[in-house]
Amino acid sequence: MDYAILKTGGKQYQVGLGAVLDVEKLDADAGDTVELSEVLMLSLDGTLTIGTPTIEGAKVIGVVEEQHRAKKITVFKFKAKHRLRKKTGHRQYLTRLRVTDIVSA
Repeated sequence: MDYAILKTGGKQYQVGLGAVLDVEKLDADAGDTVELSEVLMLSLDGTLTIGTPTIEGAKVIGVVEEQHRAKKITVFKFKAKHRLRKKTGHRQYLTRLRVTDIVSA
């Protein structure tokens, strides 16, 4: 099985061909092609390549399917005996990618 471990938005993802993943918002429109070049590990044709810390020349190519927002989370701050109660929410901006190709160096 061919797969890669890549880093984007401060997080690491294991992806294979055809995988669909939600990553931190990338500056691209729906239908655009994106190249992610921070590949940490690569497994192609049974050979495993580990980067130090990344693999030079390796990249994961994907197509942006949509820009959307994640489910809302509730943030509640509370301090006992000080009458501090603060409730806020947050929705993260995300980009949905479909991996089309994994290119080695």
